[in-house]
Amino acid sequence: MKAIVCRANAPVEMLRWEDVILPAAKAGEVRLTVHAAGVNFADTLKVQGKHQVKVTHPWTPGAEVAGVVSEVGEGVVGMRVGDRVVGVPDDRAGGYAEEIVLQADRVLPVGAHIDLTVAAAIPAAYGTALYALKQRANLAAGEWVLVLGAAGGVGLAAVQVAAAMGARVIAGASTPEKRQLASERGAMHVVDYTKADWRTDVLEITGPGGVDVVFDPVGGDVFDEAVRTVGWDGRFLVVGFAAGRIPELKMNHPLVKGYQVIGVRYDVWRDRCWRDARANLGQILAWCEAGRVRPVVSRTERLADAVQALRAIAAREVVGKVVLVAGSRAEQDLNSKGRT
Repeated sequence: MKAIVCRANAPVEMLRWEDVILPAAKAGEVRLTVHAAGVNFADTLKVQGKHQVKVTHPWTPGAEVAGVVSEVGEGVVGMRVGDRVVGVPDDRAGGYAEEIVLQADRVLPVGAHIDLTVAAAIPAAYGTALYALKQRANLAAGEWVLVLGAAGGVGLAAVQVAAAMGARVIAGASTPEKRQLASERGAMHVVDYTKADWRTDVLEITGPGGVDVVFDPVGGDVFDEAVRTVGWDGRFLVVGFAAGRIPELKMNHPLVKGYQVIGVRYDVWRDRCWRDARANLGQILAWCEAGRVRPVVSRTERLADAVQALRAIAAREVVGKVVLVAGSRAEQDLNSKGRT
């Protein structure tokens, strides 16, 4: 089989599409034929050695896959060859490949109404969003949620998850097209955070009380205004720094306004608390099957062309998710404009 291989910390252009040997499924494991693999910003950082998780080389990126079970190891119950599934690799990753072997417990069934390309876009972004809003922020129905980067992979997921949880969502994004997409996916209001003093637009929506929760995967200059929209007893979720600059906060601000600043490290929590993470993913898949959550795959690339996908992610050119596709699905997916 073939896979994308990273042999040293280097720019993504150094990744190679190579022949590799994948062992047979052992007891408690399943082997999947990968039909699609989600692409995430964290993949670009890990390849370069800039992520908190330091990988062991040679290494194959890819923390979310969807495909079909091709082999079932001894002792695995409730799973058969031919089952359509979504798989969640641990930090060893491996999703950018034609096949992958996973612990059976890290594989979930995919409903008949969910396309496998769409399923591959769910685990990382939607898992992060639900963990942040449910386990970290304890979001309640009716609360105000401001989502930044609301048309990116994790931002758009947060818009939909917050809406599914009954929150009132304000989406912040940089272009009219991105704000329109967020509105179509569940945001009640949208704001342009490229404007000066844009926090006043948020406060005109919520009133002087401000928002209850801010979901921030952007950082940078956007943070400086967003943190001033948080109301009393609010929660500011630090999800990432896609803008590049890691912002700083004067600690008298959360003291005076009585709000919490909460870090969101989904990958660590996921692997430490897999039972809860698996339950979260089951909830998301159920919402997706029911049409309450509709992931947006705006771009697909062949597995062999992973470098192009990672470049697009790093340049923040992608609305929604970019997904790598393999085998006979590649031509079909690459000839379509985007999936919802």
